[in-house]
Amino acid sequence: MHSSSADNDLSPRASWLQERAYAALSHFDERTPLIYRKPIDLPGDVRDWIAGWGSSSLFLAGPIGVGKTHTAWRTCRRWLEAWYAPARPWNGGPDLRTYRSTALFDALRPDGPDEIRRTLVGELQACDLLFIDDLAAAKASPWTQERLFEIFDERYINRRPVIITCDVLPNQLSEVTGPRVSSRLAEMCQSSVVLLEGADRRKETAA
Repeated sequence: MHSSSADNDLSPRASWLQERAYAALSHFDERTPLIYRKPIDLPGDVRDWIAGWGSSSLFLAGPIGVGKTHTAWRTCRRWLEAWYAPARPWNGGPDLRTYRSTALFDALRPDGPDEIRRTLVGELQACDLLFIDDLAAAKASPWTQERLFEIFDERYINRRPVIITCDVLPNQLSEVTGPRVSSRLAEMCQSSVVLLEGADRRKETAA
């Protein structure tokens, strides 16, 4: 890591946290899809959520192409930066999981290895932050809805945050996730449902 005179003035604890933060953020950047690595301005409601002024979870809604996924990836990075803030009590490195809904639903299918599926459910119940992209994009079977309930109910009970991007609002998700998950998401997100508006940026780029 680059060293400067300012770095040399840090306390041993602050220097150690800085090194850990650098490693964690570098690893996160490496696994962020290339198209979402560009820094962007975040809406005020999203910045409030990162600062801890919103509800426990964040729901980014809006039509196709308005930048929900890009916003979510940048929010995850800012959340990770906040985790390593010197003023924050140290509780170990965070476990941040990211999934597209189509890949997640496929991993939860009943015809896969039971041990692998149960391990995945347990990991998604317990991780510090779970980001699921485009939640309404995939069709969930009753089996998958039960697994989603296991994941979201555990996170709801223990107030573990999620970031969701979706084309519809939480109370319109029942057909995808089942009513129990939809209800929990509505409460978990509460005042942190952020509606992104605008034209389809992909079409604007292609024009």
